[in-house]
Amino acid sequence: MKVAIVGAGGVGGYFGGRLAQAGDDVVFIARGEHLRAMRRKGLQVDSINGDFRVDRVLATDDPATVGEVDYVLVAVKSWQLRDAIETMRPMVGKTTSIVPLLNGVDAPDQLTNVFGAERVLGGTCSVISMIAGPGHVRHAGALPTIRFGELDRRRSERVERLRNAFSRTEGVRVEVPEDIHVVMWNKFMAIAPWSGIGAVTRAPIGVIRSLPETRALLEHAMEEISLLARARKIAMEREAIRQAMAFIDTLPFEGTASMQRDIMAGRPSELDAQNGTVVRLGKEAGVATPVNGMIYSSLLPLERRARKEVNFD
Repeated sequence: MKVAIVGAGGVGGYFGGRLAQAGDDVVFIARGEHLRAMRRKGLQVDSINGDFRVDRVLATDDPATVGEVDYVLVAVKSWQLRDAIETMRPMVGKTTSIVPLLNGVDAPDQLTNVFGAERVLGGTCSVISMIAGPGHVRHAGALPTIRFGELDRRRSERVERLRNAFSRTEGVRVEVPEDIHVVMWNKFMAIAPWSGIGAVTRAPIGVIRSLPETRALLEHAMEEISLLARARKIAMEREAIRQAMAFIDTLPFEGTASMQRDIMAGRPSELDAQNGTVVRLGKEAGVATPVNGMIYSSLLPLERRARKEVNFD
């Protein structure tokens, strides 16, 4: 099985590294010093589940040299997806399956519009990981979990094949849910409030969940997303908010979301794909989203500055 990892950062590096460790044919699409380091000395992954190293790494910045693959795992930031689509074109053939592992809920539609529904799965993952240095990924928290499935909710051979591949890895839990849309929205309901409130407060999740005021803010933001999901005919369980908060309570005290880290570092972030998407879809569906709207509006100046659209100290 040949797998291309588009976006070899914390997410792509971890899950792609585990597949490579298990013996699958994995190629990482990367660039810069990270690419050069992987070519020179392999991929080092430090993990709370046990460190490991992939000594012989196939990595390139030219997808045209890879040829068609069986699966493309897309692990870029949501705002990088448009460029990633162009990057992956040479690797996508008639039997290629594309699995987005991005935060947010829009990626499958964007990929389907370009490659067709027959080539796209729904997907999501849970892991706190980041690039610690060139050729070096650090898994800092959460049980690494990957979930995927057909967008029309049917069972398929390609889904089972990928599940079997991840089942052979160490340090990864793999699940094929009955409805991948529900799973994607459940994650969205947890990650968007955490990311946004984390970026506004600049506090780790342990502080946010322990203060009654910010814990209530998390729950209110989740309630808006739950109402929005139901308005869009997503079969959200009534226990979804409680389950999302239970997940939040399992995270390491010092945990931060990737969007939060990007905003705090002055980098472009997934603000539009997370809280911004809640606001946009809320307007389309006639669902009020004042908490997510406040988060989005509060962070927008920092996002615009990171994208060099405005300038201020």
